[in-house]
Amino acid sequence: MKNLLSAAVMGLAIGVTGQAAAEPLKIGMITTLSGGGAGLGMDTRDGFMLAIKQAGNKDIEVITEDDGQKPELAVQIADKMIQSDQVDILTGIVWSNLLMAVAPSAVAQGKFYVSTNAAPAALAGEKCNPLYFNAAYQNDNLHEAMGEYANKDYKKMFIMAPNYPAGKDSLTGFKRYYKGEVAAEVYTQVGQTDYAAEIAQIRASGADGVFIFLPGGMGIAFMKQYSQSGVKTPVMGPGFSFSQDVLPAIGDAALGVKNSGQWAKDLDNEANKKFVPAFQAEYGRLPSIYAVQAYDAAQLILSAAAKADVKDTEAFRAELLKADFQSPRGKFKFNTNQHPIQDIYVAEVVKEDGVLTNKIIAPVFTDHGDAYAKDCKM
Repeated sequence: MKNLLSAAVMGLAIGVTGQAAAEPLKIGMITTLSGGGAGLGMDTRDGFMLAIKQAGNKDIEVITEDDGQKPELAVQIADKMIQSDQVDILTGIVWSNLLMAVAPSAVAQGKFYVSTNAAPAALAGEKCNPLYFNAAYQNDNLHEAMGEYANKDYKKMFIMAPNYPAGKDSLTGFKRYYKGEVAAEVYTQVGQTDYAAEIAQIRASGADGVFIFLPGGMGIAFMKQYSQSGVKTPVMGPGFSFSQDVLPAIGDAALGVKNSGQWAKDLDNEANKKFVPAFQAEYGRLPSIYAVQAYDAAQLILSAAAKADVKDTEAFRAELLKADFQSPRGKFKFNTNQHPIQDIYVAEVVKEDGVLTNKIIAPVFTDHGDAYAKDCKM
């Protein structure tokens, strides 16, 4: 799937200047628009394009292609975008295994990569790179918050994630802060749809809480089957497992679930009060955490493009580092490894006017960085 989208026509950006870039800027977005992870990629694309449209900068062009959640296809698309389409910046990958296949090669070819979501530990630490920026988080962060939150009420946790880089980072992050007993640590297949065996393990584990990181279709399948199983052990997870894009499909099985995030639609700041209705007006649905991260990635690129030519690598990088934009998350700045330092909250899934959504109930971390910045030698 390929769509050629150029920036057009919508008013002023929220917190981003509409000044034209010094030279035309071409962005290659590789994201997941088919299969079980399509909702994540669609929100990524739509959040990014909302910021581009709002900027009204006709010198910025975005080329979007579907990676089908396949690393080999993502690599092929990236090579074509760099060599044939001659993009200046790559972005949009949702999944960490795909990003690990694409980003090192992209930066080695002198291209910037700005991540809208995937944030594997390796790229935050020893394999950090001056051309690689992450506008979302580091993979461990939201899981760390749930580990800290679980200490309040849970003595014995069953923890589960898919067997790929982000899944391993998720359980590592949870365990970094959780002080209780881990009843079992289970890794499932990526794309798995049948969780009968894992639910039986939960039932037999004696755990008083369950932590899952199962994004996209995986989480939908698990939560539906878990609700039908009759197991009553409370479930919690990071925001990606209970983000706005999957809540309608999970249904009432998600009600009351606690989950962590650096953003929710009720976060009280001016940028968020503008972003949420603007996204709803443009796309007819509430935004998810994937949408806001992509929106900020676009704002970040726009803020740098307003001040520097992307062909001047050092000048453009210096402007990216400033993170000179207003995020719907509120505070946002970069750590030494070019990953965010930000606040992280716990939210609860509630129903408002018949619509399932997340409502913030408590802050967990303030100005939270990641555990790998110390290993980044930039």
